[in-house]
Amino acid sequence: MTTLANQPQTALEEARAHNARTRRNQVISAVIRYAILAAVGFIMLYPLLWLVGASFKTNAEIFASPSFIPQNPTLEGYQRGWETSTNWNFGHFFLNTLWIIIPKTIGTAISATLVAYGFARFEFPFKRILFATVIATLLLPNVVTRIPQYLLFRDLGWLDTYLPLWVPSALAGDAFFVFMLIQFLRAIPRDMEEAARVDGANTIQTLVFIVIPMLAPAIISVCLFQFMWTMNDFLGPLIYISSVEKYPVSLALRLSLDVTEAFQWNQVLAMSVLTLAPSLLVFFVAQRYFIEGISTGGVKG
Repeated sequence: MTTLANQPQTALEEARAHNARTRRNQVISAVIRYAILAAVGFIMLYPLLWLVGASFKTNAEIFASPSFIPQNPTLEGYQRGWETSTNWNFGHFFLNTLWIIIPKTIGTAISATLVAYGFARFEFPFKRILFATVIATLLLPNVVTRIPQYLLFRDLGWLDTYLPLWVPSALAGDAFFVFMLIQFLRAIPRDMEEAARVDGANTIQTLVFIVIPMLAPAIISVCLFQFMWTMNDFLGPLIYISSVEKYPVSLALRLSLDVTEAFQWNQVLAMSVLTLAPSLLVFFVAQRYFIEGISTGGVKG
């Protein structure tokens, strides 16, 4: 009788012990998992942390230690790097970059939306051939078209201006963005557009008041991609811009390496940090729309 009476108590204790072991294993698994993720994340972020830390070091201290923490923090790199070795400070080169980025980003958003809307919603002669051509240009390496583009822009008298850097993109020359918006448009049902047409809206009104609001996450992703790629573009300005006065920041960074006999790395790294700042700021501000646009286009496309 005593043995039978103790059986429920024994089973309860075994169940409690089993639950305790399960919780302990879950905690240990979570600790190991987060420790590995933190270690991998630190390794991935270390170059960026080193860049930021080294920008506050003296030129002699930068390569003396692999640590990203400066022993004697100084703003010398930022102060002297901002002044540059030319007649213009770094703010002038930032302004030049904006003269390229603003028309290029706006033009890309408008032209890519119009072209994608046409391919996604309308039937017209040679549509398949034209769409295949767009995809073919998407697969074509940019370096292949550099020489023909250079000769064309030279004949147009556009060399040493910003026009070659943003006019092709403003005419839907970036096939990747057209393809991306087409995939997003194919995931949007046509019911609201057809209802707008029944109410008397024309094509432009339907696009502006019905399609673009639903397409906003994808358009913001396009603008964000174009902003970051243009901000980091080095080869395009190197080919078409020859006047130092018109240099964007990507060329201005290289300029500081060319004109000095002994490289002032702390100045170069300090200006590199400032160059990265706009892209990081824009990304974090528009991060929600960026992820929504990419995930929706990728999953439903």
